Amino acid sequence: MIETIIKVSVVLTVFSALAGFTTYIERKVLAFMQRRLGPTHVGPFGILQIAADGIKLFTKEDFVPANAVRPIFMIAPIITAATAFIAMTAIPFFPPFEVFGYTVNPIIADVNIGVLFVLGVMGTGLYGPLLGGMAQANKWGLLGGARTAIQLLSYEVVTGLSILAPLMLVGSLSLIDINDYQAGGLFSWLIWTQPLAFLLFLIAGYAETNRTPFDLLEHEAEIVSGYATEYSGMRWGMFFIGEYANLFTVSFLTALLFLGGYNDLWFIPGWIAILLKVGFLIFLFLWTRASWPHVRPDQLMWLCWKILMPLAILNILITGFVMMMWV
Repeated sequence: MIETIIKVSVVLTVFSALAGFTTYIERKVLAFMQRRLGPTHVGPFGILQIAADGIKLFTKEDFVPANAVRPIFMIAPIITAATAFIAMTAIPFFPPFEVFGYTVNPIIADVNIGVLFVLGVMGTGLYGPLLGGMAQANKWGLLGGARTAIQLLSYEVVTGLSILAPLMLVGSLSLIDINDYQAGGLFSWLIWTQPLAFLLFLIAGYAETNRTPFDLLEHEAEIVSGYATEYSGMRWGMFFIGEYANLFTVSFLTALLFLGGYNDLWFIPGWIAILLKVGFLIFLFLWTRASWPHVRPDQLMWLCWKILMPLAILNILITGFVMMMWV
C-alpha cells in the first residue's frame, strides 16, 4: 500500500509539473517554426514563464456565472483532470529497477486488460468538457460541449478498431505483454508489421487529445473558447492539465504499442529509449500544430467515418487472413 501511494504521488506530481513545462516547450517550438522568439522576458530564456502562468492561475478570480448550473459547472474540470491521471495507473512507464535491493515496478496497477482500461478511462474524460459546456448559459459553451461528444465518441471508434490488429498478433491486452512481444530489437516493433494501425492510432490520438488540426472543442476562431468560455482560474487550468496529461498518456501508449516500449535499443537503456520515443511523439504533436491548418467539423467527421474507420476494418481483415495463412 505504501509503495502504491508513493507511485500515485510521483505520477501526480511529475505529470502535473510536466503539463506546465510542456506549455513552455510548445510555445518555444511554435515560435522557432514561425520565426518568433516565444517567451523571453521572464527568467533566462523565458523559463520562469511557467511560474508566472502558475501564479496567475492560482490567484485569478474563480467565479461561477449567475445562470450556470453550479454543481455541474464546478465538477466538470475535476472529471477531466481525474480521468487523465487515472488512465495513467495501468501504464508501465519504465522497466523494473532496483532501489537498495528492492525491485520497483514503475506501474501503479498491473491489470491484464491494461489497453482497455487506459482507453476506457480516457474515453470517460469526454464528460468533463461535455458537462462543462452544457452547464453554461452560453451558446458557445453549448456548441463546444456538443462538438466534444461528436468528436471524441467518433474517434474512439477509430482508436479501438486500430489497435485490434496489433492485439491479434500479440494475443494479450496487457501492456507489459505487448512490450515484451517487441523485445527482439528494432525490427520486432509492431510499427513494421502494422504501419497502417500506427497511423490510424496516431491520427485518432490527435482528435482524442484535442490537438491541431482537430482542436474543434474550443476553436477560438469559431466558438470563442468552446466548453471553456466561462471558466477562469484553476478550473480552467484543470481542463488543460488534463489535456496535456492525456497527451503524455497517448504518447506512452503509442510507444508501448508500436515502438518497442521500454525495451533496450542497441546500447541505449530501456528507460532512456522510451523517454526518447515519447519526446519525439510530443514533438510530433507540436510540429503538426505549427504546420497544419484547422479542419472544418464536417471534414473531421468525413475523415473519421469514410476514411479512417473503413481502413481500420480493412486492416483487421487483412491481418486475420494473414494469420490464418500462417497457421
